[in-house]
Amino acid sequence: MTDAPIPTRTHYQAAAAYIQARTQHRPRIGLILGSGLNPLADEVTGADHIPFTAVPHFVQPTVEGHAGQLVIGRLAGKDVLIMQGRIHLYEGATLQQATLPVRVMHELGIGALIVTNAAGGVNPSYRPGDLMLITDHIGLMAMVGGNPLWGPNDPTLGPRFPAMNNAYDPALRRLALKVAADLGITLRQGVYAGLGGPTFETPAEVRFLRLIGADACGMSTVPEVIVARHVGMRVLGFSGISNAAIADPDAEEAADHEEVLAAGRVLVPRLIALLRGVLAEM
Repeated sequence: MTDAPIPTRTHYQAAAAYIQARTQHRPRIGLILGSGLNPLADEVTGADHIPFTAVPHFVQPTVEGHAGQLVIGRLAGKDVLIMQGRIHLYEGATLQQATLPVRVMHELGIGALIVTNAAGGVNPSYRPGDLMLITDHIGLMAMVGGNPLWGPNDPTLGPRFPAMNNAYDPALRRLALKVAADLGITLRQGVYAGLGGPTFETPAEVRFLRLIGADACGMSTVPEVIVARHVGMRVLGFSGISNAAIADPDAEEAADHEEVLAAGRVLVPRLIALLRGVLAEM
């Protein structure tokens, strides 16, 4: 994957033109589904399905639970584009390849992005199956050089130094909390830490993440959010807590991807209801 040239706006426009020619829908809201959350895309009506492998400059996910296709259609009365799966850096993709789909959404006229992920519960009060509204993130990779905006900046896309203090749109967060309350869904609020993966965290790393204020952690999302904010998209984010991060070095249990997928199946009904409610009121 890493041999590809750094994409430019010409690449984004080519991918967007390919997608536009294969659907009558004109989505203004994009969604990215994390591990185990693919069933949400089954809720879309009048859907057009486009494999990532067919879209110019997209790369195919290799991780179980990431189908690797675009689903474009109607959900809760809105035209949406859903990424059924995402690309992770640990698969060998570059930061630019991993975030290219967000750039393409922008070229399609999508102005709001909803990101979801499966995350480890760093906050000791979190349990597998919990839903967390992301209020902010700690981009550990981005802070030490793994930032998708490194390299030449195209000023037609966004500023050289974008602000990130409101990365997760305050009005959309308030809407999500209202919808959750109306539906009787418990929605935690917290900070997501973006890590490199693919290893799960050591106990010392979990204790460090707690110390710096993280409530959940995962191996995605932050690069996508940075790029979305660079182009001016509004962002709303949810983490499904798939496992409890282990802080005790003598603990006998161990995190694994099967646990993540199983927790996703438990989370999906509540996440679907929540997203439907949010979309209906956006």
